[in-house]
Amino acid sequence: MKLHGILPPVTTPFSNDGEIDLSRLKSNIKLYNPTRLSGYVMNGSTSESVLLTWDEIERLWATARETAAPDKLMIAGTGAESTAETIQHTKRAAKLGYDAALVRTPSYYKPFMTFEAEATHFLRVAEASPIPILIYSVPVFTGYIVEAPLVAHLASHANIIGIKDSSGNVQRMKDIVASTPKAFRSLTGSALTLHDALQVGASGAILAISCAFPEACVDLYEAAVRGDAGRVEQLRKHAIFPAANLATKFGIPGLKYAMDRLGYYGGAPRAPLLPLGESAKQEIDTVLAAVKPATVAAH
Repeated sequence: MKLHGILPPVTTPFSNDGEIDLSRLKSNIKLYNPTRLSGYVMNGSTSESVLLTWDEIERLWATARETAAPDKLMIAGTGAESTAETIQHTKRAAKLGYDAALVRTPSYYKPFMTFEAEATHFLRVAEASPIPILIYSVPVFTGYIVEAPLVAHLASHANIIGIKDSSGNVQRMKDIVASTPKAFRSLTGSALTLHDALQVGASGAILAISCAFPEACVDLYEAAVRGDAGRVEQLRKHAIFPAANLATKFGIPGLKYAMDRLGYYGGAPRAPLLPLGESAKQEIDTVLAAVKPATVAAH
């Protein structure tokens, strides 16, 4: 599996009545299809996954799979708190034609999520899954950090092929790369440390801001891979850092607003997330006006 490059954790469009809007999802994916994005992650954190029902998620999966270009890698976020439910959703994603599953760490019973508990969970899912598994470490939301020794242990299973580490800790990424087989793929979830993560052996990234800036994110990835320090610095300073900081400050509502301003459909978030106020919108507009020229500058 060519697990490299940039993949967006595709946002979930909602209609005015708060229901998922499959037609808007189709429109966004059709806009992404001609880009150099490597594929799509459906039902990631940026998709507002924990605010969706599993019936909604499966409808989103099916629509995205039908709309995506044939060359795009399709990854489904299938993680649930229980091992049995995670297996159930992973098998469903496989039936819908997904290439791999992104499985987050169970975290509700955090004090009891020991090395052994997490390892047993992932290994059982991997054994039962018809498609390869990616470990998903997102401590900002779960409070659970997947450290290199656990990743190395899990990487020995043939059906666990990689990790998305959203901690932004470059040393942790370096340790993971050093302790896993060459074929194991490490993806970062942090735009702010993308270049540094690639330097220590990451193969790509799943980035929220690529929902709004797909080509700029791919440009940064490709410039880093070919060693074009000038283009890397230009994009980091004038595009990726400002956009990523906005996403960090304003979260999914801010990202969706930026998408609306850049020709995609973002729309409103789902409660309890709140839409942006006017001052936040003005701040984002100011940043977007400054960022846009850098994303189209000549290489």
